[in-house]
Amino acid sequence: MRLDKFLTECGIGSRKDVKKIITTGQIAINGKIEKDFSKKIDIKADKVFYRQKEIIFKKYRYYLMYKIAGYITATKDNKEKTVMELLPEWVIKKDLFPVGRLDKDTEGVLLFTNDGEIAHNLTSPKKEITKVYRVHLRDDIDNESIKKLEEGVDIGGYITLPASAEKLSDREILLRIKEGRFHQVKKMLKAVNNEVVYLKREFFGKLGLVDLKPGEVKEISKDDIV
Repeated sequence: MRLDKFLTECGIGSRKDVKKIITTGQIAINGKIEKDFSKKIDIKADKVFYRQKEIIFKKYRYYLMYKIAGYITATKDNKEKTVMELLPEWVIKKDLFPVGRLDKDTEGVLLFTNDGEIAHNLTSPKKEITKVYRVHLRDDIDNESIKKLEEGVDIGGYITLPASAEKLSDREILLRIKEGRFHQVKKMLKAVNNEVVYLKREFFGKLGLVDLKPGEVKEISKDDIV
């Protein structure tokens, strides 16, 4: 692979950007400065460094975020702040997108990738991927409401699939669902005459918040997901 293409694919910059980076002597291959942007490299054998940091080629990338409130789940928006703005500088953002959706005021686990197949498998209704939400409520919740949530409720012409609702306190539950319709958790609680005042997704399939702090991001592998 050509050196300029390699750097572009790794998210260092546009083809124009990386040519300037290369010709100004900021790239080293196997310990030697390389200024020829057309230089052919072996992505498996050669070690490429940019500003003393090794650049490793990965076709697919996976990043886990503890999303905080105040950001919409989108790659760009003309009015609102997006989750892309929470990604730190070290994240390779080329072709990256968030998988699924968390509301602006919802916190919790959010995956970013450029792997379309993984994204499809995690969001396809047929896969029935479990999502676990910690829900704080406006009013006390009774056992009858818990039972209704578990059996399925009408959220506007659609009856939700059976769920699991664990009562943690009078106004807090853990809700486990295997679908992800628009505003589903909020609509489910509204269907039992209650209201969500705080919502955090703690698990998305195998992915949990683990040791992440609010707003933090870490790189993970495909094995962590499937």
